Amino acid sequence: MTKTNMANADFVSADLAKAHFGDIPRQNPCAQCGAPIPKPDWIEPGEGRISYLWTCRACNYQFEAVAIFDEVAVTHTPLAA
Repeated sequence: MTKTNMANADFVSADLAKAHFGDIPRQNPCAQCGAPIPKPDWIEPGEGRISYLWTCRACNYQFEAVAIFDEVAVTHTPLAA
């Protein structure tokens, strides 16, 4: 494992630890061959969305899936006090 991969793995592990375990997608099918992928390689939260990077170990295909939340579920921080 390279230094960059280790840093990414640490980020994902920390992110997975912070996230509610039941909220993380599991066994997502590969977008190319359909093989199940146990867990995402990368999770990147954003405002109103979460992006997941998946890598299929069967065919080596990488793809991103984005979960977009309803506007009501998104909480905006106040601009001024």
